[in-house]
Amino acid sequence: MVDLSFSLSELEFFLLIFIRVTTFLFAAPYFSNRNTVPNHVKIAFGFLFAVCLYRLVPYTPIEYNTIFGYAVLVLKEAVTGLLIGYGTQIVTTILNMAGHISDMETGLSMVTLFDPTTNQNITITGAYYQYAMTLMLILSGLFHFLIAAFKESYLLIPINGAIFKSENLMLAMIEFLRDYVTIGVKICLPIFAVMLLLNSLLGILAKVSPQMNMFAVGMQLKVLVGLGVLFLTVGMLPGISSMLMKEMQKMVTMITESLL
Repeated sequence: MVDLSFSLSELEFFLLIFIRVTTFLFAAPYFSNRNTVPNHVKIAFGFLFAVCLYRLVPYTPIEYNTIFGYAVLVLKEAVTGLLIGYGTQIVTTILNMAGHISDMETGLSMVTLFDPTTNQNITITGAYYQYAMTLMLILSGLFHFLIAAFKESYLLIPINGAIFKSENLMLAMIEFLRDYVTIGVKICLPIFAVMLLLNSLLGILAKVSPQMNMFAVGMQLKVLVGLGVLFLTVGMLPGISSMLMKEMQKMVTMITESLL
């Protein structure tokens, strides 16, 4: 017969695991999408994930004095899960920044779309990058990495073992902002370079034939050239997804090290 009995201390240990799992799923990319993943599915997956982790995480008795002490433990585990999930979520915002710069160059910045996954308005190119990268990162097994990295966090940061170091977290965010600008510029660099050449050409034509309305011609030409560059650079999308994958791994590592 299967023995399903458990002690109160084991239940408290499981609840702390469940808290970190659910807060991680709340903040992690793809799992936290409000409209694509229903809340009851998140809760069910979080419970099953916590049950699996309970068998893998070494059990250690939880020491606390009062209910307030246990509430502090719950808060620590919730913040730990949120930080690990948020560290991967903010990497996806690089695509929105690259799309916004691209649309400013092509003249499509005034056109926005409603993204049902984030409930925010994003630009056309940002939506293109966002959905293309989501598809490629899922096909490349990103969710496997997220689950595996979260599981490994229990070996580095055990239950009630998180130590929040504000200086290390600040350094991790500063280093991410540096990579944020670098990767975003790399993504939109083809469109930016082509638009720079096109603006130079239009400036020369405006001097050569001032009777030509370069404003009307330039707007249409920029849109056509921008869409053409997006079409020709489709082969760069796997490389972009690889850069984002490495950045997510780097962010998870830096945030985990700042909690040791």
